Amino acid sequence: MVEEKMELNHFMNYLGFKITKIEAGNIEGSLKIEPQHRQQIGFIHGGVIATLADLVAGFAAYTLVGNKQTVVTAELKISYLNPGVGDTAFCRGFVLKAGQKLIFSEAEIFANNDNKEVLIAKASGTFAVIDVPA
Repeated sequence: MVEEKMELNHFMNYLGFKITKIEAGNIEGSLKIEPQHRQQIGFIHGGVIATLADLVAGFAAYTLVGNKQTVVTAELKISYLNPGVGDTAFCRGFVLKAGQKLIFSEAEIFANNDNKEVLIAKASGTFAVIDVPA
């Protein structure tokens, strides 16, 4: 179910983001950092980092909803902790609390630079559970 939803996420696929682990309430993935993912001085662009956080936190929430439901981002807050320097971004999203109408998730984004992972951002999000239109 989650894999099918990911195939339909055109923006995620356009970026080149790949999911590497799917468990109930947990998602991990990575992105090979290409020139188009960087800002003017070479760091991973903040918008790309925020997108990765939204993807993993949202898909972590999505793993916990019913077949005729989906989630949409209601709120996302991100803190940038270190410059995004590296050739790969590793991301993980996990659910803190799942309710019937709202799911609260967090995300951590790491940059891999010379085989060392550095936490570059942490995010929290609220995802609204909605019924899939017929």
